[in-house]
Amino acid sequence: MKYIKIVASIIILGFLVSCGSHRKVKSKKTTPRAISKRTVKRTPVPIEVQKIEEADVIHADLIRRKPNLNKSTLAYIEEYNDIAVLEMISYEIPASITLAQGILESNSGKSRLSVKGNNHFGVKCHSSWTGDRMYHDDDARQECFRKYSHPLFSFRDHSLFLFGRKRYAGLFELRKKDYKGWAKGLKKAGYATDPRYPKKLIALIETFDLDKYDDLDKSFLYSGKVMKKKNTSTKGNKYVVVAKGDTLYSLAKSNSTTVDKLKWLNGLKSNDLSLGQKIYIE
Repeated sequence: MKYIKIVASIIILGFLVSCGSHRKVKSKKTTPRAISKRTVKRTPVPIEVQKIEEADVIHADLIRRKPNLNKSTLAYIEEYNDIAVLEMISYEIPASITLAQGILESNSGKSRLSVKGNNHFGVKCHSSWTGDRMYHDDDARQECFRKYSHPLFSFRDHSLFLFGRKRYAGLFELRKKDYKGWAKGLKKAGYATDPRYPKKLIALIETFDLDKYDDLDKSFLYSGKVMKKKNTSTKGNKYVVVAKGDTLYSLAKSNSTTVDKLKWLNGLKSNDLSLGQKIYIE
């Protein structure tokens, strides 16, 4: 079942704290001074999209030209290409890199962590994690990993992990479409211990033409080629204003959606709401 093929009025807010990785790396806490330049340059902005139709076109063209590719991987790309593009627009991480890492780390969505915990990037619990968790043998037996209510939260955690750490700052100085530089830079920065990690990412990107999604950047979308603006009329039911007695559950039920989707669309870390708060439902 596809989680996302129509994504509308996403208000990108930093709703998850920086996360850790299942790789053995020692991260230093990044000071505001250390990332101030990057923060100003890459502060996420509200993006209104109805559907990234070009992502579907890219995928259909791939299947037409390379019909014998791994079916599970093709299905994974089809399911998550939209969200990878949206994360790229918000955090400037190439969609090709996000998709390739997701494919590799989750075994195209078939790994135990991704199936049981919606964890597509092997994010460990660490002391800051207060949410659900699951245990899995990795570098050691029965290590604690974050468990998400929806894969979208795993993709956001991945973005925040790279975006918020000084060790990866150099990656954001690369050309936006330099997926080879990103793949090699991730290994150099300590993301993975596997010496063949860059080659594996590059092979996935080139086999499945993932670099074509990197063309769907903010300027391309805002040009009107694949981006459709929402109707600004209140009749478009773009958002609702929280009234007394409203809960995320009641709003989700009355608008034929889910609590998880509302939390994702609005960047909510908890279920708490405030009177007068705008909650986007599409």
